[in-house]
Order: sequence, then structure tokens, then C-alpha cells
Amino acid sequence: MYDSIVVGCGFAGAVTARELAERRGRKVLVIDARDHIGGNCYDCKDEHGILIHQYGPHIFHTNSKRVYDYLSRFTEWYDYQHEVVGQIYGREIPIPFNLNSLEMVYGEEAGQLEKKLIACFGEGARVPILELMNHEDGDLKKIASYVYENIFLKYTMKQWGKSPKEIDPAVSGRVPVLLSRDNRYFQDAYQGIPLHGYTALFERLLDFDGVDLRLGCQAKDVLRVEADGETKICFEGQPFSGQVIFTGALDEFFDCRFGRLPYRSLDFRFENYDRPFYQSHGVVNYTVSEEYTRITEFKYLSGQTDLDSTTIVREYPFAYSGKPDEIPYYAINNEQNDELFGQYKELADRIPNFYLLGRLAEYKYYNIDAIVERALDLAERI
Repeated sequence: MYDSIVVGCGFAGAVTARELAERRGRKVLVIDARDHIGGNCYDCKDEHGILIHQYGPHIFHTNSKRVYDYLSRFTEWYDYQHEVVGQIYGREIPIPFNLNSLEMVYGEEAGQLEKKLIACFGEGARVPILELMNHEDGDLKKIASYVYENIFLKYTMKQWGKSPKEIDPAVSGRVPVLLSRDNRYFQDAYQGIPLHGYTALFERLLDFDGVDLRLGCQAKDVLRVEADGETKICFEGQPFSGQVIFTGALDEFFDCRFGRLPYRSLDFRFENYDRPFYQSHGVVNYTVSEEYTRITEFKYLSGQTDLDSTTIVREYPFAYSGKPDEIPYYAINNEQNDELFGQYKELADRIPNFYLLGRLAEYKYYNIDAIVERALDLAERI
């Protein structure tokens, strides 16, 4: 009945399914364990009429015209330019740390520091703080130390559950100081939010005669790997010779036989307030205080400024344990964990026409645009 089976209908699975059906004439089945489409990008209106992102904020941004044009087939865009501030000892400072942040922190001294930074690196540069930390100039080291201590360190400890000694300096070294007065979090050529929401985008993306959808379906309930002689995949008890594009958690598909891959998960706590707005920006990061990492206020993202109340969500990171109500969000990439993932990938590589795609299947982080690009490339290769 089917030429291809796609496990998961987030961006990785949905784009691949649409391309295989529309461009290659395949009959495609998309299955997902959840009762909705869109994966972690799923959004919906809450009881107050506010469009919320159920699994945390997702802001589309890209420099790829190919990706932007492709997704624009399925949505119009709300021109949302994402700005983030850090709540630092009672003051809100633009993040990434930029020349406006410098002025707020250092006052009259900022002018001289700005001249030094631009003379060394050039206007508009994104300077990693590791480079500033290792600079011979004491003033530049001082800026790096402030950014590290007040923006990166404690936030990262909360996000990843690590002590300062466990945080790799190479990771902190990538945190930039932006030599610009552009307060936007992203400087990509294209950015915004789907005008009618991500779910509406996915509905149009999956609305094609060659695509069937089966929600509330666990992959292991319909797919089985058999290894009697030649390794093969079976669908509903019968050998399946088509392509399987797998975007789920690879260790769980193989029953965690080598051990569970470590992830960080998130506890989202939604609140509604009877006032027009709760905070100054769509996202406020709590970099030195509070147990949560950030608060998102969705009206900024959706543009629903005509509503009288507002909905926010606080994010509390914790270690993923595999319980049914937990979701693995962020792979914890280090040498040991990547080696463990490699054992699962070896199992997957033995299965003919079995393709891994996405954050969980590949055990690595992707932004939306990057995974759409990979999905388009995979469909072309197939």
C-alpha cells in the first residue's frame, strides 16, 4: 500500500513526506505517537484565545532563500523580529550582549570600551568571549568576564544541570559579543512566525493526496526489525521494502538495549494574567536568578495585541528519564554519549532503506531552517 513510511510529523518528517509524495509520486504514510501534527512546533489557542506554543517558543529565522521560499508555499508570515533581554539583578539587558548592553552596564566608560572593541574587531563583528578572555587588553578581558559571569554561566548551569567546573570552556567561548546596536536576537535575512500559526502551516504541508496520516501511533507498534540472516524491516507484520524515514528517538526504537541516551527535558508552566502584557519582550532570560531559565509571552509572537489578557510560560529544565509524560528536547553531546549513539546508529545502518533525520534520530541540535534543508536534501537523494 505504501512506498515510504515516515516516523514523526515535525518539520523533518512532514517536509520529507510532502516531497516524496509531490515530487517523486510516492504513496507515503506518516505516523506519530502524539495526537497532533507539528511535533514540538505545534501551537494552538488556549482557553483565553491566545495562540501558544505548547512546547516552548519557536521563531523561524534563516539566511536560506531556498528554505524561506519553500515554507512560504504553505504560510504567510507575521513580521516578528525577535528580541531577547536578560534579567540581571533587576535590569533588563539586550542579549546577545551588544553595544547597547555595553552602555547600560558601563555607563560613561562605555564609549572608550566601544572604541577599543571596534578598533580591534571591526563594527558589526560577532566576537566570541573566549577571544576576549584571551586578549592582552585588560578592558576587553573585563567585558568577557562580565558576559561570562552574568549572562552565560548560571543560565547554562540551569539549562544543562552542570556545575561551573563541568562546563566546557569551548562552549562558553562561542557566546558572542555583538559590536552593533541591533537588539535583535537573530540577524538572518528572513525571520518571523507563520501568520496563522505553525499548526496551520503543517496542515497545508501535509494536505496532499499521496500522504496518509496516522496519529497516536507508536512506531514500534507497526514497525519491527527482523535480523534472521538479512536484517529487514516489517510493517504490520509484513516485510516492507520501501523507505523508512525515522525522526524519533533512536535508542527507544531499539528498546534502549545499550542504555538510554541522555537528554535534557523541560517543564513548561503556563499562566494567564488579566492584563494586556506581562513583560517588556517576547522572551526574558533569567541569567542570574530564579529556578526557571526564561519566560515567554506569546502575544508578542502572535501579534494578538487586541486581547485583554496575556499568557506566559516559564521553562524549568530537568534531566530526561524516559517517563511517559517527559519529552527529550536537547541531546547532551559529549564523547561518551556520542559513542553510545554510534552503537544505535550501527544497528540502524544495517537496515536497508532506513534513513535517520532530525534532532532525536541523529542525536544533535537543529534549528528549523537547518532541518527543513536536510529534509529537502534527503528527499532528493531518495
